[in-house]
Amino acid sequence: MSLDAPIASGTDLEDVIDPRPVLESEKTWQGLIFDVRRDRVVLGTGEVVVRDYVEHPGAVLALALREIHGVDHVLLIRQYRHACGSYLWELPAGLTDIAGEPPWVAIARELREEVDLEAARWEVLVDAYASPGAFPEAYRVFLARELSHAPGEPHARTGEEAELQVRWVSLDDAYAAALAGRIHNPGALLGILAAWGSRAQGWATLRPFDAPWPEHPAYRPAAVPPTGPA
Repeated sequence: MSLDAPIASGTDLEDVIDPRPVLESEKTWQGLIFDVRRDRVVLGTGEVVVRDYVEHPGAVLALALREIHGVDHVLLIRQYRHACGSYLWELPAGLTDIAGEPPWVAIARELREEVDLEAARWEVLVDAYASPGAFPEAYRVFLARELSHAPGEPHARTGEEAELQVRWVSLDDAYAAALAGRIHNPGALLGILAAWGSRAQGWATLRPFDAPWPEHPAYRPAAVPPTGPA
């Protein structure tokens, strides 16, 4: 049957936000960053099912890009992640957990706090859900360019960030490492692959820094006026 399925074009591929009716909902567990919720949901077929999922505030990430000796380089950070028991190469990132804060302001703040950088040019690179079956964290990867040192004293870092390592890696090398299975953080993978692919198209796929983000519940619809990254 699948071999006989209709052929679609790229313009047909667009996810649709269409929540199904919820008959009952309860918070079954509350944590420091995320909670777990259990819903009884009426599917499109009329069937009622029970689904557990994680409520997460969402996140923003920055793929900071600059030329070094004429070659595009991306900034990566190495950070310990206890849940994985691993040191992972990642992009600077942070939670969208401040009410009313636009996502472009959040990522500009995180870039300053994590790696002491500012960017004069921001665009949206790609959007995603972490794992939509049960962990629907909405995250957005921004492309940050025209970089400079953030003024003032370096940000004081604690916890896992206290031993954070920062490296510049050519975009081509990062792309190769991603495909070789040497990088595992999904935001870093998605950002690197998207940047490599967008560059191949002359960056024509980039969206404005304030592009709508309805997949994130807090920005559905976006109600914050575009004032530019801080």
